[in-house]
Amino acid sequence: MEVPHNFASMSIIRKWSGQPLPGALFVSFLLAVIMLPYWWLAVRWSADILVSPDARFTFTATTFLLVLIIADSVFLVRYYQLVRKRELVEKAGELRRSEEALRVANKKLNLLSGITRHDIKNQLMALKGFLELSGDALDNREQLADFLSKELKIADSIERQINFTKDYEDMGINAPAWQNVNAIIASASRELPLNDVRIEVRPADLVVFADPLLVKVFYNLIDNSLRYGGDTMTMISLDAEEQDGSLLVIFGDDGAGISAGDKKRLFSKGYGKNSGLGLFLTREILSITGITITENGTPGRGARFEILVPPDKFRITKK
Repeated sequence: MEVPHNFASMSIIRKWSGQPLPGALFVSFLLAVIMLPYWWLAVRWSADILVSPDARFTFTATTFLLVLIIADSVFLVRYYQLVRKRELVEKAGELRRSEEALRVANKKLNLLSGITRHDIKNQLMALKGFLELSGDALDNREQLADFLSKELKIADSIERQINFTKDYEDMGINAPAWQNVNAIIASASRELPLNDVRIEVRPADLVVFADPLLVKVFYNLIDNSLRYGGDTMTMISLDAEEQDGSLLVIFGDDGAGISAGDKKRLFSKGYGKNSGLGLFLTREILSITGITITENGTPGRGARFEILVPPDKFRITKK
């Protein structure tokens, strides 16, 4: 907002232009109160000696000064109202984004709880079947050992499902917030064995509006690179570029990459060599605030995850 230069309180307005302060109203009112008695005296004197040139000058100058102060006061009040209105609009927009994100998270939680419950029931049914078969194979040690091995795998799968529900139920509990990506990656990388692998992040001042579990997103991506990048991998990188008002965040490494067959089901629940839940959770966390993720790397030349952030969900602060 450009401030006019012909007001007496220009220095005060410059000081307040960066932040709205109730002091503007108080100072304007105080100046008017201070000048009001002088103006009143000028009016009283003019009744008797207005014929005098000096009296006319005093009356004119004092009245002009009072009008100037009143105009100044009106400007400051209006400026304060506009700044407050802008702040309220911004807060209302952020509140709407948070409400929408919480609504989406609640919908996802209800959907996934049903899917997980169905998966666990299927696993328990299979476990009961193998337990019955084990009872019939007590005299056949080799077959019994095979059944016990399958039962342990089912038990491990149920355990992973239960552990996964703990991570998933945390999603959406707290409202989304603005988070510094560089700080989050630094936090996530401290929990993982990087060894000689270096991490490069550009830009360092990128902030995104996402679920508080965003740290889990980058933990999963870094962990995925360390697990499957191979011995030749030396670097993990994160870069960002604006595209048509949105922001494309590129998370990549120089490792083995992801095969064409794995790409199709990479973010599917239960698909993968480890728990099969990490990248699925990654996609779900990001989608709460409308952020999408795809993998577009070339097999043999490293993984490349492209995270598209909507226009109103990122900030790049200039230092």
